[in-house]
Amino acid sequence: MPTRLLIATSNPHKVQEIAEILGSSDVQIEGLDGCEGVTMPEETGSTFLENARIKARSVAEQTGRTALADDSGICIDALAGEPGVRSNRFLGEQATAEERNNAILSLLAGRPPEERGARFVCAACIAFPSGETVEALETCSGVIARRPSGGGGFGYDPIFYFPEYNCTLAEVSSELKNNVSHRGKAVRRVVQLLKERSRGC
Repeated sequence: MPTRLLIATSNPHKVQEIAEILGSSDVQIEGLDGCEGVTMPEETGSTFLENARIKARSVAEQTGRTALADDSGICIDALAGEPGVRSNRFLGEQATAEERNNAILSLLAGRPPEERGARFVCAACIAFPSGETVEALETCSGVIARRPSGGGGFGYDPIFYFPEYNCTLAEVSSELKNNVSHRGKAVRRVVQLLKERSRGC
């Protein structure tokens, strides 16, 4: 029987991306559209794992179903790891992705490539109604580009240059991106851990 997971997010882009990541597996996912009354909790954790755990446990408790949540962001070496867990709230919750990207480019203006190192980080957590969890943390390393490029992806993808592909993550297909992305690796890993747990029961 396929594994069923409720995706604990209000972001439709994230639901779609996770669906693509798990497309060839025997995992069935659902967004929160059909879950009336479910509210997402405030992300009060100081780490990606804490925030992913908060979201997954909250949705699992509210719905009585197994829930998958992730928390991700970009950590920039020259900014002492910022914006980190504040990536989605950088410049305030009303700021657009374009505004955030332009602000980061301004902060790094004039910096040489060796001082533009960055990594995407993703923590993925699957929570059961009992409160138990399985968790994974993965990264994707690259460099902050000098200007935005590409119309794909979302968030910080247009300014995240990935050396192995010689382009930004906004310039590649979703299939290629999911092969190497922090979210792709974390989601596949946590689902693998879930299956190993199920086989061990």
